[in-house]
Amino acid sequence: MSLAASETPQDLEASESVQQVVVNSGTSFFWAMRLLPENRRKGMFAIYAFCREVDDIADEPAPKAAKAEALGKWRAEIERLYAGGADNLEALSPTARALAEPIAEFSLRKQDFLAVIDGMEMDAAGPIQGPTMTELERYCDRVACAVGRLSVHAFGVPNAKGYAVADTLGHALQLTNILRDLHEDAKTDRLYLPVELLEKHGIGERRPEKVLNHPALPAVCEELAQIARGRFEEAAAALKQCTRREMRPANVMMRVYRKILDALEARGWKDLDREVGPSKAAKIWIALRYGII
Repeated sequence: MSLAASETPQDLEASESVQQVVVNSGTSFFWAMRLLPENRRKGMFAIYAFCREVDDIADEPAPKAAKAEALGKWRAEIERLYAGGADNLEALSPTARALAEPIAEFSLRKQDFLAVIDGMEMDAAGPIQGPTMTELERYCDRVACAVGRLSVHAFGVPNAKGYAVADTLGHALQLTNILRDLHEDAKTDRLYLPVELLEKHGIGERRPEKVLNHPALPAVCEELAQIARGRFEEAAAALKQCTRREMRPANVMMRVYRKILDALEARGWKDLDREVGPSKAAKIWIALRYGII
């Protein structure tokens, strides 16, 4: 696919727009993305901004039909991007315009962008409550692993080894997010704990507020945490098969999220509204230790 390489004022506006999205988000991914060369960093900023926008659509307090329509518009934006041509690009949103160059330069795959939208549609059509393990795996693949597959292209590892990292680490990160956000998700009637684990530990409820107050909740969370740890181990093994320098951002993210999981387990599964995790200084130290030195 061929896209125009020359930067117009609109291109510069798009680049600045996605950078601002990343800076304003306070994301843990910021310090990992900062490790990349400028062109790859710009690509990751655009990928992150896309993910942020579609995630915001899924999370906004709007009717399901309105969310479906907004996500449908993003599907159309992605299709226009891959159709190519100046006329198609002129009509795009700033974030979509920012994606045009990295799509061409790093061969980002349309199927991965569409998978992310598929995942957001699962949330928008929800709320998800007690999915089966198969449904949870599918959800994690769409909202996290697909992002990882886009990311490894931007890192410079667009191959089976890179995808192995994306898939294992994506699942580990998303399971950690689920455990970290139990309290916040419950506010929107969401509960991502798999039904198999709920039933195994005697929880017949699916309503989030009931599940989070059930005495067996810690056992469910601990078992899911162990699954996440297994995914982290798989990701660490997959990373060893890749060139260290290219995959520094993935290594940093793995170590940041392992710290989050450690902190969650140390806190326990009762005071779910008490936030835990590494400080900004700790994240910077991890970036220095595993990304630069």
